[in-house]
Order: sequence, then structure tokens, then C-alpha cells
Amino acid sequence: MGWWWTLSAGRPRAGDLATRRVVAVAVAVLVLDQLTKRLIVASLERGQRETFLPLLDLVHVRNDGVAFSSFAGKPWIVGILVGAALIALTVWFLRNRGLPMAWLAAGMLAGGALGNVLDRITEGAVIDFLQPPNWPAFNIADVAIVVGMALLVFVVEREHRRTEAAERRRRGTDPQRG
Repeated sequence: MGWWWTLSAGRPRAGDLATRRVVAVAVAVLVLDQLTKRLIVASLERGQRETFLPLLDLVHVRNDGVAFSSFAGKPWIVGILVGAALIALTVWFLRNRGLPMAWLAAGMLAGGALGNVLDRITEGAVIDFLQPPNWPAFNIADVAIVVGMALLVFVVEREHRRTEAAERRRRGTDPQRG
């Protein structure tokens, strides 16, 4: 058993299914993100704004930073941060791929990160196009990253509570057992 086995937890077959699911979700997010960005680039001039829904405009803006334009103009910092986040996500997933819904969180995060990285490589900046009032513009990749992160917190917290309850039962100190 090599280093791969030490990173992966759970049953190998369940882990293989979870890995396939991560890839499928990441590809779906990446494709949806890139398609919507191409539609915006083809439909709106850079800087143009169109009303889409009552509280959401379509815009065509570029962001060469990360969240809220942090590190704009410093692509090497952005590259290091994104690379480190993807490595950390991969290690976490390989160790926890047996957890319910870990695959969904990891797939959304990976697909969102890759969608924005692809923009940086091909366009020199991330294409943002959804603009609510008084909030920076964002894109489908950003939505996937935020939802994926919220889901990741939920998955980790649920597992933490499950293992704590199991440990209390093992020690005989579970208040729910009476």
C-alpha cells in the first residue's frame, strides 16, 4: 500500500464512486461556468450593464484579483493561493471521500476554482457578470465556490458531531442515552 492508500479513507469502491462524482460535478460546474461567460462576452460589451431580474443585473466586467478583487495586479499571489487551495482540497477529499456529500462539496469547489483559473489563463482575468445592488459582480464559478464551501462546513461539522456522539457512547457519557 503506497502513499495513495494513506490519503484515502473508507472503502475503496465507495471512494471510487465518490471520486467519479467529484469529477462529474467539477466538469459540470466548469462547463456551465464557461458557457455562461462565453454568452456574456458575446452579448455584452465590456462595462455594459443590462437589467436581468429586479435585483440582479447582467454586466461584463473583468477581475484580475480574487474575492472582492483582493490581490489585483499580483497574479503570482493569486496563483499560489488557488494552487494551495486546490492541493488542500484534494488531500482533504482523499482522506474524507467516504463522508456523505463530501464529493459534492469538493466537486463544486474544484469546478469553481478551475473555471476561474481557466479565465485567468485564457483571458488574463476572471469574467464576472452577475451584479446585485451594492455588491461586487460574480459568476457561476463564484457561486459554486460559495455553495461548495458552505456544504463543506456542513459535512465537516456533521462528521464532527457524529464522531463526538460515538465517543461519548463508547465512554458511557452520552446524555441522550439516559
